[in-house]
Amino acid sequence: MTITEFSPKQRFVMKWWNMHDYNRRDAIIADGAVRSGKTLSMSLGFLFWAAERFDGGAFAMCGKTITSLRRNVITPMIPILEGYGFTVREKISGNYFDFTWNGRTNRVYLFGGRDESSAALIQGMTLSGVFFDEVALMPRSFVEQALARCSVSGSKMWFNCNPDNPSHWFYNEWIKKRREKNALYLHFTMDDNPSLSEKVRERYRRMYSGTFYDRFVLGKWTASQGVVYPMFSEKDHVFSGEVDCERYIISCDYGTVNPASFGLWGLHNGVWHRLREYYYSSKREGISRTDEEHYAALEELAGNRRIEKVIVDPSAASFIECIRRHGRFHAVKADNDVVSGIRQVSTALKQGRLRFHESCKDILREFTLYSWNEKAGADVPIKENDHAMDDMRYFVADMVSQQGADEPIALSVAR
Repeated sequence: MTITEFSPKQRFVMKWWNMHDYNRRDAIIADGAVRSGKTLSMSLGFLFWAAERFDGGAFAMCGKTITSLRRNVITPMIPILEGYGFTVREKISGNYFDFTWNGRTNRVYLFGGRDESSAALIQGMTLSGVFFDEVALMPRSFVEQALARCSVSGSKMWFNCNPDNPSHWFYNEWIKKRREKNALYLHFTMDDNPSLSEKVRERYRRMYSGTFYDRFVLGKWTASQGVVYPMFSEKDHVFSGEVDCERYIISCDYGTVNPASFGLWGLHNGVWHRLREYYYSSKREGISRTDEEHYAALEELAGNRRIEKVIVDPSAASFIECIRRHGRFHAVKADNDVVSGIRQVSTALKQGRLRFHESCKDILREFTLYSWNEKAGADVPIKENDHAMDDMRYFVADMVSQQGADEPIALSVAR
């Protein structure tokens, strides 16, 4: 398999290391819009460069997780490499692959840079080059530890990412300081990917709004501001009356001092409806409730419906145990990645895949109040009026993860 149509910017990313004016640079950075073709062209360029310049070398390719790296980078790249005459042998259990071209064989190790502890995984290695997919999602400690491993003469560093907050360490330490880092910098738009039709480009434009539109469609490093979900509207997202649903799930943001918020969700015609909610504020009511009292409210919310699972705030260990002890519901811990979850909710709202019954007064109230903390210098919502927002985010993140997708998609349709 070969791809014959690359844009000028994609071809440059693949060949810069062999161009007289640029081959002395130590690194290359590509940022910009989603689906702009930067990841594929950069991963191919990385392997072309490694195969041409080294024999018996060790390299690293890094993603937020090894699973996402394999899915988004390695799997689509290997058949294309084979079309160019490469032989690739994967060792999945060892998280590496060997590749041979023109009689030279090198090895690429795969790493996930999810959190600060990931830095220890790559410590002690000696590398001839390193590739970072979505570097803005990785902790600085991991990235800098990987860069410190590139001690072989002629080694180079390859970075790509979608934009984030302009206070992000990578933007300030690498993109703004690219000249002193001796790094090339290219900015991609969706127009730089010739494989995308205009219809697909327009679909991605419709998926995002606000801050996420600026970052993922326009490719800007921009700060979050205003309400978190500006795309929400009562006209488009609020319904009345009864809905017959084929599946039911409950999401819980648990609180004793802070409010507890539970949402009952039902799937109807490909759209998830928040049918009812339980929202209890001890400050408002003047008395706290126990785990057993919250569990009784959970039972009442479920009624006689068959609930597939109850998704619970992962910090609520005692309440999760309470649910499991009663034996009726299957309790699972929620994914509490705030910014990723907000992005997924934003897309679901934009696509019309979430609706809310008019009786769910507390989540409707929080939609109008839930705002970004513009003084934080990072993507941080204000920790107020966020309890129904959190239980909704847990629900959406779980639905997306069940489909094995990192990108925002329609929640009820497999990718």
